[in-house]
Amino acid sequence: EANERDIGNTIDYGQLTMWLVETMSRLFDIGSHVAKPKKKYEDEDEDDGEHNFTADGIGGGFDKEHILVLEEWIDVMTEKLPELGSFVLPTGGKASAQLHVARCVCRRAERRTLPLVREGVCDPNVLQYLNRLSDFLFTAARWANFCEGKEEVQYRRYFRGAKQRGVVKVNLREEKKETET
Repeated sequence: EANERDIGNTIDYGQLTMWLVETMSRLFDIGSHVAKPKKKYEDEDEDDGEHNFTADGIGGGFDKEHILVLEEWIDVMTEKLPELGSFVLPTGGKASAQLHVARCVCRRAERRTLPLVREGVCDPNVLQYLNRLSDFLFTAARWANFCEGKEEVQYRRYFRGAKQRGVVKVNLREEKKETET
């Protein structure tokens, strides 16, 4: 239930909320796949490095189409954001901070999935999805700051030729306007 002070101050994140719900659904698919791994080489006579996974919605594999969808969503948000030319410190509003934390958790899941893929018990599409998901979450954190009108804190050189990088605050909406003109 919204507080009185929140009424009329809702932030439009575009389709981000729907996209996050969709990614949660895909993470359940991944959980199902990882929780019931394929027995090593159960359908191969010998290990030739090829492992067949079939995306069946019940753990048999993971559909590559989900990776392509993530990439489309990243493109939609990136198109509206200013070009990134430096490192971004995980700052901004609460939504952005939570998305940055989710990105860190996603990276950890990706690292833990790698050995399963190498052993042939996990579909490589899962690993690729987690990799793209962390990129999506990074872009979504920037997008949340953009939608909220928050500044982004970048770690970059103050001027060309500077020996040391420093913290530079950038208003994403103003930066985007400058790059468009």
